[in-house]
Formats: sequence, C-alpha cells, structure tokens
Amino acid sequence: MKCVSYNIQYGLGSDGRYDLARIAAEIAGADIIALQEVDRYWQRSGMVDSPAVLASHLPEHYWVFGPNLDMEASFVDVGRIVHRRKQFGTMILSRWPILSSRNHPLPKWGDRTHHSIQQGMLEAVIDTPVGPIRIYSVHLSHLCEATRLPQIAAIQDILKRAPSEGGAWCGGHPDPASGWVEEAEPPMPRSCIIMGDFNCGPSTREYAALIGDVAPGYGRLTNREGLLDAWVVAGNDEATGSTHPNAKKRIDHALISADLAQFVTDVRIDDAAQGSDHWPVWVDFKPAEAGL
Repeated sequence: MKCVSYNIQYGLGSDGRYDLARIAAEIAGADIIALQEVDRYWQRSGMVDSPAVLASHLPEHYWVFGPNLDMEASFVDVGRIVHRRKQFGTMILSRWPILSSRNHPLPKWGDRTHHSIQQGMLEAVIDTPVGPIRIYSVHLSHLCEATRLPQIAAIQDILKRAPSEGGAWCGGHPDPASGWVEEAEPPMPRSCIIMGDFNCGPSTREYAALIGDVAPGYGRLTNREGLLDAWVVAGNDEATGSTHPNAKKRIDHALISADLAQFVTDVRIDDAAQGSDHWPVWVDFKPAEAGL
C-alpha cells in the first residue's frame, strides 16, 4: 500500500504555472492520497472545480472533498441563479471504496490584521484489502504555535472519540422498512493514518503534543496507544528531511497509529516534484499478503 500527502497550493507550481494535471501525474502511483489547499471556483486558479478536475485525471480513484472555507460564488444567468460555492479545503482519494467520510472544522483564531482562515481535518474510512482504516487529510494554521496548539488538541479529541462513536450510522433501526438501514453498519476502525501540512517541524511544541515529549538523556517518548511519525518509524532521523524549500525542515507529516508501525517499509520526500511549493511525502507499507 502506497500513501502520499501533498499540499498542492491550489495548483500553483514552483514554476509559477497552474497545472492540476501535473499534480495528478506526480501522485498517480499512490493507492491513498491526502491533498491540502484544494480550491473550487477561485479566480486565482481559473474558476475551476479543482476536486472534479483532479478526479478526472485520477479515474481509478474514489474521492471525497472537505471544504473548510465556504463562500458565495453564484451568479445569475438569464433570470436563473447558477448555484456555486467558493471553497478551499482538503481532499482524499483512494483506489479502494471510501465507506464513509466526515469533515471536522478545527479551531480558528479570529485575528484583526493577519490572514487567518478556517481549517479542518477530513476523515475517510477506506475499505483496504486488509480491512477498514481511518485516513485523515489535515491542514493546520500557518500563523504560529499559539494558533496550532488548539487545533492539535481538537485533532487528538477527534481521533480518540472516533472508534467509540461508531460509523456513519450505528445501532440499527426499529423500523426495517424506514430505509435507514440499507447496507451493513459502516465501521469506525481504531487504526488510522493522519497526513497533511502541519506547518510545524519536529522541534516544536506542536510536534511534541502530537507524538510525545523529549526526555533528557532518553529521547522522544511515544505512547503505545498514541501516534508515531512514519518518517522516524522507517528509520530516518527525526531532525532530517525537508518538505518545503523555504522551511528547510519537515512541516508536512504522515502520522500513524502505533499498531501500524510494523507495516511501514519506507518514507520518502519527492523533492523533484514541481506541482506546488511543497513536496509530497510518500509512505510505503508492506504488501497485502504480508499484512498491509
């Protein structure tokens, strides 16, 4: 299983050119794709429906889109309102069916003078060959630690609550003829992969809040029920790597629930990609016959 996370900067490449087809080509080999900064009907990107365009270039993938900014973009054509929403958010694509999805808004800082946008975390329960796994695509605030820490607290709460909340629906229905129960109860598994642009590196308080603190003389502490950095699990030094040429560090991450650590075989950053100002992060898992 190959997963990739990519902040696509709404299609704007490192060469200043908008090209969604190029982005799709850069990630086409992945089984599961988590995208950030995907927009819909913005002038800057040509007023296109980017999720639909990306999906058209990846026809073998199922997909969901989670808008976090959602604003009016309709127009009137000969007395008829053409309904259209100006949106910006995250996207998940998968070679395997997406059984259910939810979009979780994250806390927003209401600044008076600095650009502050609504951000969120998109959840997709995917029916992989080895069973359902929760996949998340997330984008955190670019402003500072103080704006990201509440978002991380919200993420931790979402991840903790999800298995006990059950799937999109649960518990059956007293009236079989009601139409509420038309398929098997959808799952909400414990195993999860969280990918995205966290806007923070490994030396920050935000990273410590997600993974664990550093104990002097012992190193990074991790919890058996917590999250692990797939980059480190694959054998890379925590402080190495860069996912953005200006950041010169890893600000895009792939985090996994601890039970998936045994299946990680490789994590790499494609610094040859030109479709965005970020570089995609790839995570390889053992093939299905070996467990994942």
